[in-house]
Amino acid sequence: MVTFAVVFACMARVLLPRINNVLDERRDATEGQVERAEQLSREAGEVLARYREEIAAARHEAARLRQEALEQGTELIAGIRAEGLREREAMVVEAQARLAADRAIAETELRGDIVSLATELAGRLVGEPLEGVADSEVVDRFFADLDARSAAGSH
Repeated sequence: MVTFAVVFACMARVLLPRINNVLDERRDATEGQVERAEQLSREAGEVLARYREEIAAARHEAARLRQEALEQGTELIAGIRAEGLREREAMVVEAQARLAADRAIAETELRGDIVSLATELAGRLVGEPLEGVADSEVVDRFFADLDARSAAGSH
């Protein structure tokens, strides 16, 4: 028993403090890892929150840009449409002016041809040339009367 007590006392003095030191070191290491894991978890949560905020801000910015692009596209289409209408109106006015000018030229040419043909036909009917009649007031009155009838008929 004495031997047992001596061996136990030596072990209690030498081995027991070493065992307690190893157990304390393991406990500290385990608790440190838990604390580090908790800190990493908190940091990961903060990073995730910032990431979600950035994603929300990016989505908001993308929606704003889409809306802005849509508004600009609408404005461009309206501007192009207005420009097209202005060009069309200018082309219509120009075409109408050309038609009026062509019509006036055609009327003048036709009146000259009508006068010469009518004079020639009248000369054949009468049996003598009637060249002087083509420049007379009769022709002018005839065309003035014709213009007045066509103006009254169009209204």
